[in-house]
This record gives sequence, structure tokens and C-alpha cells, in this order.
Amino acid sequence: MTPNSTYKFSFLLLFAVMIVLFLLNISLGSVSIPFTAVVNILTGGDGGNENWAYILMHYRLPKAFTAILAGSSLALSGLLMQTLFRNPLAGPFVLGISSGASLGVALLIMGTSLLPGIGTGIMTGSVAMAIAASLGSFVVLLCIFIMASRVRDTMALLIIGLMFGSLTAAIVSVLSYFSNMEQLQRYIFWSFGNLGDLSWSQVVIFIVIVFSGITISILCIKPLNGLLLGENYARSMGMNVKKVRYLIIIATSLLAGSVTAFAGPVAFIGLAVPHLSRQIFRTPDHRILMPAVLISGAILMLVCDTVAQLPFSAYSLPINAVTSLIGAPVVIWLLVRKRKLLF
Repeated sequence: MTPNSTYKFSFLLLFAVMIVLFLLNISLGSVSIPFTAVVNILTGGDGGNENWAYILMHYRLPKAFTAILAGSSLALSGLLMQTLFRNPLAGPFVLGISSGASLGVALLIMGTSLLPGIGTGIMTGSVAMAIAASLGSFVVLLCIFIMASRVRDTMALLIIGLMFGSLTAAIVSVLSYFSNMEQLQRYIFWSFGNLGDLSWSQVVIFIVIVFSGITISILCIKPLNGLLLGENYARSMGMNVKKVRYLIIIATSLLAGSVTAFAGPVAFIGLAVPHLSRQIFRTPDHRILMPAVLISGAILMLVCDTVAQLPFSAYSLPINAVTSLIGAPVVIWLLVRKRKLLF
């Protein structure tokens, strides 16, 4: 079998797995809905129960689409960061984007401890939190852009991003110290991550932002392959490394920032999925890796969300905990067995 045939077969298999997991995800939950009823409702037929149709269309479908978008976005942004910094430990949040979003939400929820004159009524809305997270990410992004224009070394930019993350974490700690129990609880619940809070209108906005980030990433495929051999080699090929760096930062900010804004700081997916995809497809070529991480990220997030919602139970586990519990052992086993990172 030729390499192209192998890749096609692998992509078809991954896509089929994603479809099966998508159907499984929307079939399971605290309310039992027969699979035949799910299929009938999705195809426009009568599911036999109006409550089933409402639950499926207004809760489970948006949640499943959010899981696919979040998993794909985090996986792709992780791949971009690992290639840009040539560091297998780089993830989608190394530039401080997630930390900026966390700071924005912390200021919204816990800022009243320092500014008691501000009301707390707007703090309960998911839209307000999404806006605050987006503004926080945007401020950090502006700072990163200013620094990127002043430093030539990519590793220096990585360290600056980590320092921004430490700085924002320190500010959040100060806010937490002066906050009451209710504010702390609200912020902690947000930090757990949640895929089930979006309406269809928010999902549409999420889709537009994610596809914008994917489009920019596709334009960077050739430069990304050049960066694998180092920035000096890329410059010798006539590549404008600074411009490529800006495009990668913008794409990562759109992808990772939108996930943090709409679903909270979901961890691990962006770090693990690129390594898993490299091991499956055995290639560093981004023409193969980019669609591979998009599908694999969606699959892993659907698996984690299915486990997190505890099928047939009224309880739901934090998605952050589940992504680490499922993903970390798999990656450790894979790396120990292969003993080599394709990078």
C-alpha cells in the first residue's frame, strides 16, 4: 500500500470514528434517548417525544459541536506552537493567551472585592464571561505583538509568553485573596471548563472564529514545514520569518482564545494531540498533520465529554479533569513504547 493510500485510509477511519463518537455523545446523558429516536430527530422525523427533541436540539447538539470545535482548535494551535518554538512541550497557551482570558474573567467575577461599588448582576451570565475572557486574551495578544516586533529570537518570545502567564496568575491570586467564598466558587467552576453553556448563536460565532484561525493556518503550511529545519534555513529560502511568526500568533490566538472564551481553559488537548497524530501518521509534513490534528482533537474531546457527562447520571465531571485523566496515560504509554518523538 502506497503512503498516500495509507493516509487516505487513516483519514477515512478517523472520520468514521468521529461520526460514531458524535452520535454516541448526543445519545448518552442523564435522560435516556433511544438511538432510533436520535436518528429520526436528526433526519427531521418524529422522535416520539417532544422533550427528547428539545434536549437533543437545544442542549446535546450544541454541546457536541462545541466539543468538536474546541478539540480541533486546541489541537491545531498546539501543533502551531510546537512547530514555531520547535519544542515538544509547547502548547496552545504558552503565549499567555489563556492566562489573559483567566485574568479577564477573574476581574469580572472577583474585581468587586477591590471595587465594591460595581454591581455583581452581570457576573452570572456566560456571555459576560466570554466577553471578559476575549478582552483579556486580546490585551495579552497586543503585548505579545509588541514584544514580537522587538525580539528576533523565537525562544525569547516563548519565555516572554511564559512570564506573561506568571504575571497574570499572580494578579488572579491577589484577586482571589480578597474575594469572598461565592466569588471564588464561581471562578473555580469557570476554570473547570464547560462545553454545555453555549446557545446556537454563540456556537455560530465560535464556528466563524475557528474557521478564520484554520484558514490562516492553512496559508502557513509551507512556512511551517520550512520552520522545521530552523529559522536560519527558512530565511535562506527567502521566507519572511517575522511575518510568518505574526500569522502563527494570530491563528493561535483565534483558536485557543476562542476556546477559552466560550468553553473555559480546557487543558492537555493541545499538548497531547499533535504527538499522537505524529505517531499515527509517522510524518512531520503539515499537509498531513494539520487535518490529522483537527480530526484527532475532535475525537479526543468527544471521548472526554462523553466520559465527563457520566452517561445516565445527573452528575457531570469537570472536562479539564477528564482530559488529563484520559489523555496523559495514553501519551505516556505511546512515548515510552515508541521512545522517540517525531519532531
